[in-house]
Amino acid sequence: MMSRWNRKLWALILAAGMTVSLAACGGTDQAAGGASAGTQDGTAAQQNQSTGSNIDNAGSTATLAQDARALQIIDDNYRTYYELFVYSFYDSDGDGIGDLQGVLDKLDYLNDGDDTTDTDLGINGIWLMPVMPSTTYHKYDTTDYENIDPQYGTLDDFEKLLTACHDRGIRVILDLAMNHSSSRHPWFLQATEYLKNLPEGAEPDSSECPYIDYYHFSREAQSGYAQVNGADWYYEARFWDGMPDLDLQNEEVRREFEQVADFWLDMGVDGFRLDAVKEYVTGSVEDNVEILGWFADYIHGKDPENYLVCECWTDQNTYAQYYASGVDSMFDFTFADKSGIIANVVNGKASAASYAKNLEAEQAMYAQYNPDYINAPFYTNHDMGRSTGYYAGENSEAQTKLGNALNLLSGGSAFLYYGEELGMKGSGKDENKRAPMYWSKDDKAEGMCKGPADMEDFQMKFDSLEEQQEDPDSIYNYVKQVIRIRNQNPAIARGTTTYLEQYSGEQCFALTRSYEDSTLLLLGNTSAEPLPLRCPIMKHLSLFCGTPKSLELSTCHSASYPLCSISMSSLAKSHPPLILSKFLTFSMKR
Repeated sequence: MMSRWNRKLWALILAAGMTVSLAACGGTDQAAGGASAGTQDGTAAQQNQSTGSNIDNAGSTATLAQDARALQIIDDNYRTYYELFVYSFYDSDGDGIGDLQGVLDKLDYLNDGDDTTDTDLGINGIWLMPVMPSTTYHKYDTTDYENIDPQYGTLDDFEKLLTACHDRGIRVILDLAMNHSSSRHPWFLQATEYLKNLPEGAEPDSSECPYIDYYHFSREAQSGYAQVNGADWYYEARFWDGMPDLDLQNEEVRREFEQVADFWLDMGVDGFRLDAVKEYVTGSVEDNVEILGWFADYIHGKDPENYLVCECWTDQNTYAQYYASGVDSMFDFTFADKSGIIANVVNGKASAASYAKNLEAEQAMYAQYNPDYINAPFYTNHDMGRSTGYYAGENSEAQTKLGNALNLLSGGSAFLYYGEELGMKGSGKDENKRAPMYWSKDDKAEGMCKGPADMEDFQMKFDSLEEQQEDPDSIYNYVKQVIRIRNQNPAIARGTTTYLEQYSGEQCFALTRSYEDSTLLLLGNTSAEPLPLRCPIMKHLSLFCGTPKSLELSTCHSASYPLCSISMSSLAKSHPPLILSKFLTFSMKR
């Protein structure tokens, strides 16, 4: 027997040039064409026979592979990025540590370069977490900004991977930690060696050692400073004494990073993810914006298509100001993490309407600083607990799916952390959040990584990729199809969002996304029951595509798959592109 949970509707209507009149959510009128939004199995089966719907008699949905609409991938900086931690992704040489060759070996999993297949995830951008030489597993303490860490491979390996990505239409950005270097970087080693040998009472002279001005040294102990080993000197190191803070207001340091940028961009890298930008000058938004402005001008001066996305983990009003620097994107922390808008909506701690309302409101907030901004929505990352842990109970799988979908249907360049498409688990210490990619339940299987040394031993909540690939209702297949819908509809990433307050409430939202000459209408239901649509949609469709013989909204009786079908055969053939194509079904429970 179907549970109430499996009869819920979360719909995305894809429309072009549509004007739709909706009643406020929670009404009881019938949906367009006289079919209730809560259509029962018998009605759905009847529609199946008469219209060729993808819903079978058991109420389950067919795979997205049957959706013939072509992908519409635009070669610009609006992308679907995959945050990839090489160390834990795929091991090609059997040492238990992921490497660049392993990423290359699994590239077809991410994007096989063939738009006619549906066997790949469908991403078209990769953010590689740090790959430069380092003393740690996470590699945010850089010892050489112009090389590849030997654990991961060689520069030749990297160039092969880069070429393969570009051949598939994937852009690659590198994590660049400019806020600090490693304490084992030659710059720091030479500076501290100079200070150790400085005669008592003498003042440092940058003409003798220019690297002393690359960092913030002091004779006095201060908050956020660490002591130089073997000397009565201190240096700023806000994160850890192994990561001394660089002085990015120093012109020589800036020339160094311009050279670093040249090295990678000239090789073909498509941009950078900039780490910890609010820490460049602690406590000064103005100084940090100036520093970013310098770097953005340099990077975009080489090529306006070079992409910059920045981590500024603070409140929205503050990180919005960083757009004044001219960087392309700021990660949208307001929607992310266990206390962000997405998780709160999915958990029922915030209204469904708040999702749409905030999507609309932030546009003006960001545009006032940079009219050409590209938002960077994300759900979780390497510093946050994985999203599976945000939800508990029998419906946590469906909630995990919904959260991913709300992220991927946001505008801008959406970012997906590796393994989120599988519902991987990981919380607490950082190492747990960076666990091995769950290719197989057999940790001895080919390519499986051992993970960070200090990672705790814990069991994954959901199946590995091996099982999920074969399960049409899996998190993996769900996320893959949402990405495909994103790739089929350029307005999802590029459109302007308008929140339809009069049709939104605690358990549903309505918004439009407009781009060029098309408009998408997105309807969301986060309740435990289907909500009927009270909209004379037949009338409005007839203005653009003729009068359909039959138009019924069918409830998908599966909480797992994102697609519900609607009869398309009767739409006038003389009005491409498709006006109304699919209902995207998500699942949510209070």
